[in-house]
Amino acid sequence: MRQSVMFSPIRSHVESEKRATRLRGSLLVAAAALLLVPQVRAQANSGAPSVNSSPSVNPAMRSEGHFTWIEQFDGSSNTEGQVMLLDSSAGYLFGRHLLVDAGVPIYFIRANTTTASGASTTNSFTDLGDVYGQVRLSFPNPALNFKTQLTGRAPTGSTSGGFSTGHATYDWTNRIDRDFGHWTPFLEVGLADSIPDTFVYRRPFASYGELAHFQAGASYHVVNWLSVAASAFDVAPWGTQTIDSRVAGNGSGASNGHGPPFLQGPKTTGGSSLAADNGFSAGVDLSPVKAMDFTLSYSRSTHYALNTVSFGIAVNMRAILGHPGL
Repeated sequence: MRQSVMFSPIRSHVESEKRATRLRGSLLVAAAALLLVPQVRAQANSGAPSVNSSPSVNPAMRSEGHFTWIEQFDGSSNTEGQVMLLDSSAGYLFGRHLLVDAGVPIYFIRANTTTASGASTTNSFTDLGDVYGQVRLSFPNPALNFKTQLTGRAPTGSTSGGFSTGHATYDWTNRIDRDFGHWTPFLEVGLADSIPDTFVYRRPFASYGELAHFQAGASYHVVNWLSVAASAFDVAPWGTQTIDSRVAGNGSGASNGHGPPFLQGPKTTGGSSLAADNGFSAGVDLSPVKAMDFTLSYSRSTHYALNTVSFGIAVNMRAILGHPGL
């Protein structure tokens, strides 16, 4: 872990600053725990797993090229149901800067819906999502880290259950960040024609239409294997948007024109406000061993008035198998 360098002729001042830094870190961890624990308990009571949906976890960058193999299971839970996904991806890392990979997602959806008569029902279904390929360029630098990633998806999933938009889609995301001791502020800016499925939380719908997405925040590295983070996010679409609901399956959850668009029927087309979203999130990331990563987060969509708990478990299969040639 890199330590911040402090310049002061007075030793006591240095020590007091160190104590203040440790105190701020402790307060941040306590605040995250107070924020997350009630949500985790609520999720556990509903029978859902209690672990975050974060962007895909990358194997550690090394100077030589090698194949990659990542298995990831994650999901998001809110009052509308649970959207979970098993994602298997493989690729090749060319040195420290270029990664090319592809993946196959399988969705597990449990939707809490209400019929026209007011009766509550629960529908569960599983299906293949849109297979994808992506190219990521990384430029680590002490002054400023920069990453850019282009992702393309093929319409291999079903639109009836919201597994796919029925169109080939793209997402181009750029991220900059810099370490200041234990702190890492970051900014992400992206262009896409569908809300990225890994953007903050897994939504109860799939969207199709041009948009920009933004996220700004900071993470705090408590220890080598534990970090906490908080951010604000925004989705800014324009033009015609289409929403394919994952929770109003076959119209059983239709809200007769009331409520958010993903509850108004299996497919809704309209103006840009259909896919707009904004809010904030906070979470923790644990890496107890080098080959595994656990994430847990809470997000609040102010646009949809939706509280979501997300979890994620990612496993670097290459590291576990221990085959240098892979």
